[in-house]
Amino acid sequence: MKFKSIIITSIFSLILFACASTKNDTNDKLYTTTNWELEYISGPRIAFSGLYPNKKPVITFNKESMTVTGNNSCNGYSAGFSTSGSSISFGEAGPTTMMFCGEGEKVFMNMIQKIDKYKIDQDGKLNLMVGDVPMMRFKDANK
Repeated sequence: MKFKSIIITSIFSLILFACASTKNDTNDKLYTTTNWELEYISGPRIAFSGLYPNKKPVITFNKESMTVTGNNSCNGYSAGFSTSGSSISFGEAGPTTMMFCGEGEKVFMNMIQKIDKYKIDQDGKLNLMVGDVPMMRFKDANK
């Protein structure tokens, strides 16, 4: 009887540890990619290449300061963010440079304020979502 208890406890511990390590692995991938480059955004009627003809938006997550920095295709930006499990929220963007480069910048900044969830898919791409609907997809810019 004691042997059964030890086996059951061991199996339960193994399952619990495996689930916890998977969650941390996904969360760590958010930070290990230094630059995430936008490759898809939902919503606008303008083609992606029309929104971002010269430069695609980039985002970088800093785990220590809990800030994101990047470029919204035209101007630099930074903002705070928080995560809990797969939930994510972004604060209001701080001071940015003031160049005007078309609609892409506005579309990007408006969309990021709506995001409430994230997921890194099997291809290693970062999906920022509203509910379960991917609204923005980023790839590792260093690959």
